Amino acid sequence: MANLNRFEPFRGATTLHEQLNRMFGEGFNRQEESNLTTWAPAVDIMETEHELIVKADLPDVDPKDLDIRVENNILTIRGERKFEKQVNDGNYLRVERAYGSFARSFSLANTVNTEAIRADYQNGVLTLHIPKREEAKPKQIKVNVGTQATSTPAVAAAAAGAGAK
Repeated sequence: MANLNRFEPFRGATTLHEQLNRMFGEGFNRQEESNLTTWAPAVDIMETEHELIVKADLPDVDPKDLDIRVENNILTIRGERKFEKQVNDGNYLRVERAYGSFARSFSLANTVNTEAIRADYQNGVLTLHIPKREEAKPKQIKVNVGTQATSTPAVAAAAAGAGAK
């Protein structure tokens, strides 16, 4: 009896496809990984009663490489994370962190005091404290609760005039 083999035209194609991906993919990945791309650090902005707080994640950024400015109520944070050249490029197996220059800009309201901005840099996090102007801070208005005798003079005079009729 003859031995019949089932014909499967795509049986070897998957293996060939995988081999081509592996052969070309390794070369492309190394080239892609070696490119230094631009990046934008992550930023959180919070508001309290008295100030705005901006926190930017800037690990491995030297504080000397930071430039923080306010012009026309636009806050701009510029800097650079430099690629470590002490290590031979061939020793890297994977480079996922972005390197190079960055710039982030944010519009500030007229209610902030740009003259009193304070910047702190600790553990790779830049924190900017942007105080609000006094006139922009919320003011609490006390509500008097009581009888007409303790109300304002105009209301008391009106009430007295109504009783005189």
